[in-house]
This record gives sequence, C-alpha cells and structure tokens, in this order.
Amino acid sequence: MLRNTLLITMACIGTLGAAESPSVTFNKDVLPILQKNCQTCHRPGQIAPMALLTYQDTRRWATAIKTAVQARVMPPWFADPQFGHFLNDRSLTRSEINTIVKWANTGAMEGDPKDAPPPVNWPEGWQIQPDIIVQGPTVDIPAHPRHNVMEWVLVTVPTEFKEDTWITSVQIRPEHPEVTHHICMGFHPHTPDIKLFEIMQQDKPRDEEGSALPEKGPTFGPIIGVSTARGWFRATPEDCYLPGNPVTDYRYFKAAKLVPAGSDITLNLHYTPNGVGVTDHVQIGFTVAKDPPQRRYISLSASAPTDPKNFAIPPNDPNWQSPPGEVTFAQDVELVHMTPHMHFRGKDITYTLIYPDGRKEIALNVPHYDFHWQLGYSTDIKVPKGTKLRVDAHFDNSANNESNPNPNKTVYFGEMTWEEMMVGFFGVVIDKNDDPKKVLLRRPPVSVAGR
Repeated sequence: MLRNTLLITMACIGTLGAAESPSVTFNKDVLPILQKNCQTCHRPGQIAPMALLTYQDTRRWATAIKTAVQARVMPPWFADPQFGHFLNDRSLTRSEINTIVKWANTGAMEGDPKDAPPPVNWPEGWQIQPDIIVQGPTVDIPAHPRHNVMEWVLVTVPTEFKEDTWITSVQIRPEHPEVTHHICMGFHPHTPDIKLFEIMQQDKPRDEEGSALPEKGPTFGPIIGVSTARGWFRATPEDCYLPGNPVTDYRYFKAAKLVPAGSDITLNLHYTPNGVGVTDHVQIGFTVAKDPPQRRYISLSASAPTDPKNFAIPPNDPNWQSPPGEVTFAQDVELVHMTPHMHFRGKDITYTLIYPDGRKEIALNVPHYDFHWQLGYSTDIKVPKGTKLRVDAHFDNSANNESNPNPNKTVYFGEMTWEEMMVGFFGVVIDKNDDPKKVLLRRPPVSVAGR
C-alpha cells in the first residue's frame, strides 16, 4: 500500500513538473533573443549571409544556430569577460543559450503567433533619420586594377554648415557596400588652398603579391589626408563606415560632437574591387541637437609606430609583440568607447589604463582577435588627469594562422589587409566647455605626408 502511494505521488510530481516546464517556441522564447542580439546583422542588406527575422527564415537554420551559440561563435563578441564592463555587450547569457539549444533539440516549434513580440522596424538605407545630408564624392572602382589593388582614395568635401553645429549621430552611406572595405572621415577648417572634390591617391611601389615596398617609400599614408597646395596633412579620423557595424550615435553617451561653421570633411575611402566595375556615390547623414549638450564626444587613437624600422613582423613568427601605442590624458575624461584594429595576422590586443598612482586597470582584453569583425566596445570609465592609456598587441605570422596570406615574408605597417596595422581607436567624453585640443598631454603633431 505504501509502495503504491509513493508511486502515485511520484507520478503526480512528474506530471506537475512537466506542466511547469512548457516547451520552448520560436515566437515566445527565441524571437526576442534574435531581435536583441542577432537581427542587426541577420537581415537583408546587412553583412550576415541569411536573415533571421521570421520563423520561416530561421527554422531551417535551427541546428546551425544551436551549434554557433553553444560554441559562442555567434553573436560575435571577443572581449574577455574577466576584464572591463561593456554597455553594448551582445554576447548571449547562459540562459539565452540554453533556450536556443532546447528549442532546436525539441523540434524547433513555431508556437502561438500571439506570443511573438512586434517586429522591429529596421531601417532601410538610412539607419538614422538625418537632419542634414552632405553629398560626398563619386569614385570609379575598376573591375581589375593592377595586382587587384586600389590604393586608398582621399577627397575633401564641404559641409556647408552655416553655423556651429552639434551633431548627435553620423551615418556614412556608400552606394556600393559590396566593394567598400571602409570609409573614415574627419572635420577640419576650410582654407582657400584646399582642393574640394578632387580624388587623390598615393600610388605605392608594390611586389607581385601587392605588398608595398618599404625600401621604395612609405608603406602607409595619412589615415585622413587633407589635400592642400602644400601636400597632404594628417588628421584624426572622427567616424568610420565598417560593413555590419551600427552607425555612430553619440546620444548613446548623452553627448554630441561640435562641428564649427564652414568646416570641410576629408574622407579616406578603401575599396576592394570584386571583378565588376562600379561607380560609388557616398552620402553622409547627420542628426543635430536642438540645444547644446552638456557633454562633448572626442574621437582619438593610440597607434604603434608605422615606420618599417620599428614595425616589421618577422617571417614565421607566431607571437610577435608590437611596439605599444600610448597616450597620456591631460585632463579628466570619461572613456566611453574602444575599437581595436589590426589585419589578418592580428592575434590579441589589450587596452590598459595606468593611473597616476601606478594602479593598472585592463579596460579591454581581446584574447582572440578576428579581423572579419571590427567590433566596438562601449564602457563608462572615469579617467583622471595624468592617466596613461597603453595599447598592446601580438601578431601571428606563422603557417598556423589560417588567415595568413604568406607566413614566409616580413610584414610591415600598410593599408591593404595582407599588410598590417595596430591602432587602438577610442572615444572619450568631456564637458562641453573643455578644450578638445587639450585632452591629451602629447598629441601627435599635424604633419605633411612625406616631409
């Protein structure tokens, strides 16, 4: 009698447990995760190879999605969780991973359409609603240039801003993203000797593999070069277009960027020909603050030396340590954004804050860098005057690096993806009344390329 009672009780508990553990469905459980973490890229016109907007889109990829999230390959997020904290962390929680795995393992059911959240109104074309649109250059991209290399294009266009303008977001919009590797831009005052809308390129002597030859001239030109009668001047890139990345939105940091009246924009355009000749027209859209903000966003960078004497990765070296990039802050700031940049041989990169009292804090550690995902990491670290920001990186120029085009050659700082870079881009926020030219103790001097 007691045994039968126990069996009945256990059966009831089992039935209750099953009732309390409803099946996982796409509409109720999976779609909210996709909207928050995946659809930025997984929708038409974006970098991902398939859309994940609807059940019909997603069902056939259920097993592949399960495998990718279990391995933490997707969504791409490379920051070491042991260091720093990030406001835009799009990695999945363990609970979210378990939900997707259970959904795939239990038949990938659709569920009740009434359980689905409203679809996200993803913008087409313009991801912002621009208050101002600046017409950028028109550039011809050949189908088959020499060595299949198209040198970086530099061109200056006017903003035609009639008054000082606080911009709150920026979108650089190429007409042909399929051949656009990146577009970066910087603001600067207009002077009469600046040649507007003139396409400028620095042709470099290159070997048969397309690598620039350091013994025959600079392998790396200005990131942003202002064309004047005296040559090209270097300038700091303010904002960039990178495929798959969201637009630059300073409202996220409760800040804006001041553009003085009459400023020009100089763009650096890197195209990758794909065998089909096209003509690309670039537009730049801005949203504008109605009232001056309290905080001002400043774009900066810390780069390794670019000369071949200091930056030369030896052949077959699996762990070459780059010279660091370093800056020192001359005033209190808030570090709000970091975007590390290397190419195919980039292995790892670390941003370290060294405070005036000697204390060190790792703000960002990317132990497994992946060039195919140019991610930005947003944070909110108060940084006192006198703090140093140091960026360290390693490169894998060995045959073990599957992305390595050629492990048997020395690799220099250069503009093409089979050459290398080591730049730690970052953004800080200061009070709107602080001088943006005095953020760093030692700013890189503005110089004419080649002098």
